[in-house]
Amino acid sequence: MREHGGFEHNLQSLRVVDFLEERYAEFPGLNLTFETREGILKHCSMKNAAELGELGQRFLDKHQPSLEAQVANLADEIAYNNHDVDDGLRSGLIQIDTLREVSLFARHYGDVERRYPQLAARRKIYETVRRMIDQGVTDLIETSRARIADQRIRTVDDVRTLQNPLMDYSDAVREQTRDLKRFLRQHLYAHYRVRRMSTKAIRVVRDLFGAFMADPKLLPDQDQERLATAAASDGPAARARIIADYIAGMTDRYAIREHARLFSPAELT
Repeated sequence: MREHGGFEHNLQSLRVVDFLEERYAEFPGLNLTFETREGILKHCSMKNAAELGELGQRFLDKHQPSLEAQVANLADEIAYNNHDVDDGLRSGLIQIDTLREVSLFARHYGDVERRYPQLAARRKIYETVRRMIDQGVTDLIETSRARIADQRIRTVDDVRTLQNPLMDYSDAVREQTRDLKRFLRQHLYAHYRVRRMSTKAIRVVRDLFGAFMADPKLLPDQDQERLATAAASDGPAARARIIADYIAGMTDRYAIREHARLFSPAELT
């Protein structure tokens, strides 16, 4: 999409709830509140922010988002960090002995082993991850509550005009979280098997986009209808955006199947 306005995943999420979801007779989208939409749009380029009106103004003004949006951002971080630990161990891409290099994991895993020495290995991991999540959530609540009280926050404008976000971990837990993220980048995200799959994913997306741009009649009927109603003057950019919407809405498995349908002679439908 580089030549057709670019693609930002947070902006695409907003596009889904604002336009692409079709649940109501009188308007497109889900008619979500400003605060919910702000929580979805965690990051945004300045160019796109300028086109979003009130929702994008905070990026232009260098203001903070609401407390709810700040919480959503950190909850997302806690969820995916700990999910990746679990996923990495289950897949065999990382090992417990290697993960013990991370103080956050080592402490909780050691506590679990001492308290439940007879517990099955898989349940030890579940219990360790549960405790890591609990520590992050509890620390976030306690630290944020103290910072809100210290800053004497009374209104949402008080939140927005601060230099730094109010919702945060303590210094110790923030450093432990950074240590975990550094470990995951080095040992999981950069693992050769992950890189191979990422390369495949890039190829699948590029192939699908190229095929649909070359022949939009390959798209499903509902997407061809969207193309037909798009203004003719919009040209390739409008076509590209509709194709991007279709591909961005695919699950991994669906994208792989769609790629096989288009490029594999064995797939006839």
